[in-house]
Parts: sequence; C-alpha cells; structure tokens
Amino acid sequence: MTTRLLSTLALSAAAALTLASCGGGEEAQQEGAPAEESASGLTLEEVQESGTLTVGTEGTYRPFSFHEGGAGELTGYDVEIVTAVAEELGVEAEFEETQWDAMFAGLESARFDVIANQVSITEDREESYLFSAPYTVSNGVIVTLAENEEITSFEDLDGATTAQSLTSNWNDLAQESGAEVEAVEGWAQSVTLLEQGRVDATINDKLTYLDYQETEGNENIKIAAETEDQSQAALTFRQGSESLVEAVDEALAALAEDGTLTEISEKYFGADVTG
Repeated sequence: MTTRLLSTLALSAAAALTLASCGGGEEAQQEGAPAEESASGLTLEEVQESGTLTVGTEGTYRPFSFHEGGAGELTGYDVEIVTAVAEELGVEAEFEETQWDAMFAGLESARFDVIANQVSITEDREESYLFSAPYTVSNGVIVTLAENEEITSFEDLDGATTAQSLTSNWNDLAQESGAEVEAVEGWAQSVTLLEQGRVDATINDKLTYLDYQETEGNENIKIAAETEDQSQAALTFRQGSESLVEAVDEALAALAEDGTLTEISEKYFGADVTG
C-alpha cells in the first residue's frame, strides 16, 4: 500500500473517531453558534450554593444514558459517571433529558450546567466550550471471526469485504482501506453477516464492540486490529466555568484513584475505557 494511501487512512481514522462518540442522534445543530440568549459561565461556588448540578443528557443513548427497560430509572455509563462527580462536589445531579440536536443550545441558554452524553473533544468544540478531563477513550476496531488469521491490520482489508452502514464514517474508512462494502443498517446486521460468512470483517467503534460482548458474550468474533488514533469524550461546560471545571477534574482524578471510574466502566463494558 502506498504512503499516500496510508496517510489518507490515518486522516480518515481520526475523522471517524472524532464523530464516533458524540451522541445518539445526528448533529443537526450548528455547535458553537451563539444561542439566542447565551448565558454566562457557572462557578463552583454557585453550584454548591444551589446544591445541584443540572445535567443535559439524551436518555435514549444506550449504554451511556437510557431508561432501564425503556421506561424505568435513568441510568447508564455517563449517568453514573456524572452522578459520582456530583457527589464528590457535595451536590446532587439533576438530569434534563434533551434530544442531541438541541443539546448545545440547552447548555448555552443555561437550561443545564453540563452535558454528559459522550461528547467528543474536538478543536472546533474547544473554541466554544470548556471540557473536563476525558472519562472515555476509544479506538476504531476491525472485527472478524475468531478463527480469521488473515486480517490483522487495516492494510489487510484491501480486497476483503466489510459490512458497514453507508452513512457511517467507518464506511469511508473501509472503502479507503480497499474493502468492498456490503451495506447494512447497523451493528447487529454486521455481526449476522460476519457469522454467516458473507463478509470478512466490519469496522466500528470499540465501545460498540465491548457493549455488545458484555451483553452477548459472542466467542465467534474478535477484534483483529485497532486504529492508532483515539476519540476522547468529556463533560462539557459553558465558557467562563473554569473554577467548576477545575473542581470536576479533581473529582474525576479522585474517582480514578479510588477505582470508581474503573468499576463503572467494567459494569457496562467489561473493560476499563476511562483511559
């Protein structure tokens, strides 16, 4: 494979990972565009005086933010992380469920104080928002049958067949890797085609694979290779909230040190994805 193609793959992987962990819906909203009435930042003292940290999240984004059984209590990886952070700050987490395309507008208008919804840290977002230290780190992965020994890198996808959603960035990476793409609607169909022997591999986010394995324990498939680039998700705040972000970072560090972050991660993914 040429140097030029390898360079293209690296750039595509980075782009794919940037978008992989940013909410369950399409980003219809222009992030960073000023809200009609953009609120000022929030200090740690203000949060502690109110006794609550109001959190924007989807509530429909399993396993990060969802209702158990569809109508039960709000739970999920992100929900438990931010709840633990709030406890470290000495306040209670209160949740405002919001569709993804209104999430950033809700933050800017002070409908809530922070977003906990797998928001990826990007250069564009850093121009408009403040981020905590990342609490999720993930790679893109190639998934094959467990018995497959021929695919061990992205270069090995040249001439192979992969199952991909045509609207996904992973589809672009598969094609630029030289793969022939079989169109699917999502991860579950990709696994079915893989087990049926109709495709050689599928590319997806590692968190998707880990979440699936935690539920299904499918020994017929494996991770054959991972991208070098990683996406990082963090809690997201309005500009001017520096003291609050600093306190949240200290809380995350304490939760990492005492094993709480790892415990929450392993509950949902069977592995430590906190970095």
